[in-house]
Amino acid sequence: MLTIGRTILLAVALASLSACAARSISNSGYQEPYAYNRPNALYQGELSAYDVLGGDIRSGVSDADIQQALAAKQPIRLKPGTDVMVVQSGALFADSEMITAMQTHYRVSSFTGAPWRDPAAATVAATGVTESQVPYSQRFRLVAARGGFGTIIVYWGVLESGSEDLATKAVSWVPFVGGNVPDQVQRMRIRLVAAIIDTRTGQWETYVPAPFEDDSFSNEHNREASDQEQVLLLKAKGYQALADGIAQKYGG
Repeated sequence: MLTIGRTILLAVALASLSACAARSISNSGYQEPYAYNRPNALYQGELSAYDVLGGDIRSGVSDADIQQALAAKQPIRLKPGTDVMVVQSGALFADSEMITAMQTHYRVSSFTGAPWRDPAAATVAATGVTESQVPYSQRFRLVAARGGFGTIIVYWGVLESGSEDLATKAVSWVPFVGGNVPDQVQRMRIRLVAAIIDTRTGQWETYVPAPFEDDSFSNEHNREASDQEQVLLLKAKGYQALADGIAQKYGG
């Protein structure tokens, strides 16, 4: 009966989206202004790909540098049980669901993915005085090396959602539970990308799993809870797919 009701509700949903939103996996709380739980107060933005992967050009870049990098590139390999440092962009620690997924293949430890703020930057901006600074990507690799991690996996992710008001929300014969008629369907998907970095050389590759989608029905009384259930469901599916895909692609 619930399956039939779900099908009916989908069939009569309006074609146009009444709301669209995107949020980081590291700031995935309910975003509406009347939410019970506020967005993550510790969230300070994402790691830049240049921060993580390198690309510092203050000393200049020549065609010879590019040719040398191409000649030195070697395939990345990750044997089962390898020590891996996992970093979630924008989060102090990787989500527990991601750690669990990665632990099925590797020995895992998490490191902060909060953007690094150089305390000297304000002084440089105020005085105009420049100074030689070690690129963040190298500091990042040094931390991993001191911990004995030969590989770093940094991942980014976004949750995209759209909601549709149901044409049947005021109709009494719509199947319902507990006297609350569902009046909205939220469609959500998760998209992830990971960078697999060799600590010793700084060489890297990226892996992108297929996105996962989910539909959820709610009413004004359970909108936030329904949203957060979707978030957790999609994170668990997406993280496992990411971990399994990396193991399959780089385990040879």
